[in-house]
Amino acid sequence: MRVTVQGDKVIRLQGDPDHPTTNGALCTKVSRYAERTEHAERVLRPLKRVGPKGRGEFVEVSWDEALDAIAARLGEIAARAPEAIVPYSYAGTMGMVQGEGMAARFFNRLGASRLDRTICSSAGGDALAATYGAKVGMHVEHFAESRLIIIWGSNSIASNLHFWPIALAAKRAGGTLVCIDPRRTETAEKCHHHLALTPGSDGALALALMHELIVNDWLDHDYLARHVDGWAGLRERALAWTPERAGAECGLAPGQIRELARLYGTTKPAAIRLNYGMQRVRGGGNATRLIALLPCLTGAWRHRAGGLLLSSGGWFAAFRNQKLGHPELLAGRTPRIVNMSTIGDDLLRETGETMPDGRAFGPRIEALVVYNSNPVAVAPDSRQVVAGFSRDDLFTVVLEHFLTDTADHADYVLPATTQLEHWDVHASYGHTSLVINEPALTPRGESRSNAAIFRALAQRMGFDEPCFSDDDLSLARQAVVDAVPFEQLRSVGWFQLPLPEAPFADGGFPTPSGRVQCDAPGIGLPDYLPPYESVRSAPELARRFPLAMISPPARNFLNSTFVNVKSLRAIEQEPVLEIEAADAASRGIADGDEVRVFNDRGEYRCVARVSARARAGVVHGLGVWWRKYGVDGTNVNELTHQRLTDLGRAPSFYDCLVEVERAA
Repeated sequence: MRVTVQGDKVIRLQGDPDHPTTNGALCTKVSRYAERTEHAERVLRPLKRVGPKGRGEFVEVSWDEALDAIAARLGEIAARAPEAIVPYSYAGTMGMVQGEGMAARFFNRLGASRLDRTICSSAGGDALAATYGAKVGMHVEHFAESRLIIIWGSNSIASNLHFWPIALAAKRAGGTLVCIDPRRTETAEKCHHHLALTPGSDGALALALMHELIVNDWLDHDYLARHVDGWAGLRERALAWTPERAGAECGLAPGQIRELARLYGTTKPAAIRLNYGMQRVRGGGNATRLIALLPCLTGAWRHRAGGLLLSSGGWFAAFRNQKLGHPELLAGRTPRIVNMSTIGDDLLRETGETMPDGRAFGPRIEALVVYNSNPVAVAPDSRQVVAGFSRDDLFTVVLEHFLTDTADHADYVLPATTQLEHWDVHASYGHTSLVINEPALTPRGESRSNAAIFRALAQRMGFDEPCFSDDDLSLARQAVVDAVPFEQLRSVGWFQLPLPEAPFADGGFPTPSGRVQCDAPGIGLPDYLPPYESVRSAPELARRFPLAMISPPARNFLNSTFVNVKSLRAIEQEPVLEIEAADAASRGIADGDEVRVFNDRGEYRCVARVSARARAGVVHGLGVWWRKYGVDGTNVNELTHQRLTDLGRAPSFYDCLVEVERAA
């Protein structure tokens, strides 16, 4: 991103035209980043709560007063039970410096609970690691040369904008685009084929594709023999999944499955752009494993424009400083792990309570430090989350730019800098270059970077280790290994990782054996796991709540980020539920009606959009709106549950049954 500044004011914001992936473009959301930075409602001074939790009533205080009070409270808790302190963070700031750099040092030294950061991608990430050995895949730019691209679980136009021009280049060159998604997204509309499968049935579809590849002998037997372990067992499992059987699970015609298999088995090079939408269900990890094995069956990896890309994040492991957070500060302690996806239940647990997996929970959570996240809006089962955050005895500190739903429940809100105001270094999960983030503006008001805030807290708490004196530029230098020329990184803006063009043309996967693992150690062969909640897997529940609901992000929001940017909220207008015409008519619902969406967990009111984007039996609660902007002070996560995926301990956001009726 290039920022042009005049007099400490942004006058132009654009994608870097020299970067091979950004190529001069920014998505609609990030193009409004200056508006977000200069927002009139931005928190610019430390705030102390004076009203009831959740009301957002604060007074301004000095940094000294806020830091002294926070350090005193955390110190008192840490002296008794440091694990009663829990950090909560995710990808609001994705850099190594302002993410988990100084923050990790602080919480390691404190001995606080560790956070299992699972809310977005851990099911798919663990699945790739089990199959390929790491989160690795194709170079995104090589999709332009693919003759077939399957876009699976991704609305690229809305959420992967820099991939879409590459896909269009392949299309213009005669390539075929296929979209697999329950929703007829903007992306699906522009592809040659769209398979609108039912939510959570992706694994069944992948097995049926394998079935057709086998029976038609569209296999690369040499690649399988040389580079894949456990194929015989998976072959036997796949042969049981005819297109008829999978079609019944997926809500697809068997002919659609056969045609997709024919395309994939006979077109070279063929590539799959997999994304994280499809892994937010009970069987998401197994489905990811099955899809990741498809290019191994056909030998698609032999071509630089063949294979699969879910995440390129694993390529960066060798170039990141894995000790940036100074794990030695734990001094031999192994604090408990709290899963961010079950924070609703965990905030309400008592000391020593038995967890669902049989473990003792440990000490009750007494303090929560939230940064780079808005859990009251984004975590599943929000009724429970709100109840936890509303506890009078919970001490909550939030580092933020705005008074989000989470900040409204804080005891102290500390003003943080935006990306335009601080140093950082970013890895990627969509391309293969490290990126430097230099400050373009002076911090607005009294805002401080996350690293500076944790550095100041460490000083207040008497942490005198030298690593707590590192400034943000020093942290940026330390974030990468010596193989990355830091001054070159600064002068160019990015550093392209030195990787082969066709990374697995001759095997060499980052597994212990160098071979793909069908039968992964400790996990076994992948299989189709039906959703927790669906018409086929939970018929009794479906009699009361017959509609499957997915909750993909609204096009102009990034999860809950940008919801308060007025120009973007004006485009989205209001929280909506997309519903298919016959499903709406049978319930007496017309386009524009206010509706009540409900299940046993809660209810959510929004506006119905009768839409061809929805297939029969499936509704779309577009999110993630801040609760305070909702019709009744809730959002779509009032309906989602805290049950976890098969791998990665991740939330099952898109594994959810509901009913819909016109609001009274």
